[in-house]
Amino acid sequence: MSEEQKAKSEGEIDEAALDAQTQKALAFVRTLVEKMQMNVEVNLAPDDGEGTPDEIRIEIEGPDAGRIIGKKGNVLDAIQYLAARAVVRPGAARRHVMVDAEGYRARHEDQLSQMAKRLAQRVADEGKVITFDPMSARERRIVHMALRDIKGVRTESMGEEPQRRVQIIPDKSVS
Repeated sequence: MSEEQKAKSEGEIDEAALDAQTQKALAFVRTLVEKMQMNVEVNLAPDDGEGTPDEIRIEIEGPDAGRIIGKKGNVLDAIQYLAARAVVRPGAARRHVMVDAEGYRARHEDQLSQMAKRLAQRVADEGKVITFDPMSARERRIVHMALRDIKGVRTESMGEEPQRRVQIIPDKSVS
C-alpha cells in the first residue's frame, strides 16, 4: 500500500484536492498561529456529520491549544472571525468558517445545551421565566435548538446586541 493510500485509509485529507476557499482558510490560520509563535497543528476537522456542506471546519491541536482558546474562547472567536474575513470575499460563494481547538467549541455547545434543558425543566415545573446572561448569536441559536422540542416551554431572544439574551418562558398552551 502506498503512503498516499495509507494516509487516505486513515482519514487524512488530500489538501491539494480541496477547494480554493478551504485551502485559503487553512493557510491563513496556519500562518496566523505561526506568527503568534504557537506550538500547534492546524488541520481540516474530520467529517463527523456535525457540519454542513458550506462549512469549512478547522481544528487546532497541540501544547499551546489552551492559549489559542483564550479566556471564554475569545482568542478562538477572533481567529475564526479573521479567517472568515480572509476567505469570504464579495462575489465569492458564502462559506461559514468554524475554528475549534481541542474540541473546546463542541464541549461548550454540549454544556450549554444541557444547562438549557435543565433550566427548561425548572421553568416547566415552576412556571417562572428564566433569562440568560447576554450571549452571542451562535450561543443563542444553540439554546433555541436545544429547547425547540421541549414541551411546556418556549424560547425568545430579547434586547439589542451586544446585550441580546434568551428567555425560557412557560408555554401555557401545552397542558
